[in-house]
Amino acid sequence: MQRRHFLHTAAAGAVALSTPAWAQAWPSRPIKLLVPFPAGSSPDLIARAVAEPLAAALGQPVVVDNRPGAGGNVGTGMVAKAEPDGYTFLFTIQGPLVTAPLLSKQLGYDPIKELAPVTLVATSPNLLVVDPKLGASTLADFVRIAREQKGKLNYGSVGNGSASHLAMELFKTRSGADLLHVPYQGFPQVVNAILAGQVQAGFMVPGIAMGQVRAGKLKALGVTTLGRVGALPEIPTLAEQGFANFEAISWQAVLAPARTPQAIVNRVSAELVRIIKSDEVRTRMLSQYFSAAGTTPDALAALIKSERDSWAKVIKAAGVKPE
Repeated sequence: MQRRHFLHTAAAGAVALSTPAWAQAWPSRPIKLLVPFPAGSSPDLIARAVAEPLAAALGQPVVVDNRPGAGGNVGTGMVAKAEPDGYTFLFTIQGPLVTAPLLSKQLGYDPIKELAPVTLVATSPNLLVVDPKLGASTLADFVRIAREQKGKLNYGSVGNGSASHLAMELFKTRSGADLLHVPYQGFPQVVNAILAGQVQAGFMVPGIAMGQVRAGKLKALGVTTLGRVGALPEIPTLAEQGFANFEAISWQAVLAPARTPQAIVNRVSAELVRIIKSDEVRTRMLSQYFSAAGTTPDALAALIKSERDSWAKVIKAAGVKPE
């Protein structure tokens, strides 16, 4: 027993000696969790679901800071250029990490070189919604109307390179529908634009759209998963409506500025994984139609690479040009 206690104490001492003093004291002040989308957007809602328990785990406030603009690229760039001291983290969707670098000639940051993956937080299907006044009761109706009114219909997205943008571009390629792309800062703005008649359709996460769908103000035509979503069993997939293998998943993740000490990245990752998998947070995510994830930094890095390779093929096939 004495030998075991001695070995445990020695091991703990070795870890302490191998960790810089400043890192042992981290965190000593509030931490910023930057969300590059507006308040009320799906990344904002999920970020706030994890911020409070993360603050409790770390012993310092975790402040959600909304910095919308350019489909999330503005805020993402801010974190990429931030001091890598463990006090700034990014909570974002895949667009600024995966597809924006493929579609913007002047992005201003390199997500691979300037951001360090922390963990994948959640995943969600995308939902195709249209203005009920369009008269499309089914996906086939929408395709027919979009073909008949060639060049006269608009669709909204949360920015160039976002999943909501590329899902529609893929759909246009597969269906022959012709709609004009109008980007917005976040999904709440896309919903408002449809309700105001400024755009007629959009792919968006169910957590933002379903309230308006159930109120009869939006019409849901399909989900972008290969199988029906458990929380939305009444909504058919695009795949079962004639678009075989059509899949476009949205996901959210946490990253840090590159060169943030690995010990801090690992600590935040571990705490977030525990929080994400807790019953309380999983339930909150499910209420927004998100499935809890929680991965290692390496797993998130592999996902980003895989997604970039997959969407590069879609971008090429759809003929989407860089801006």
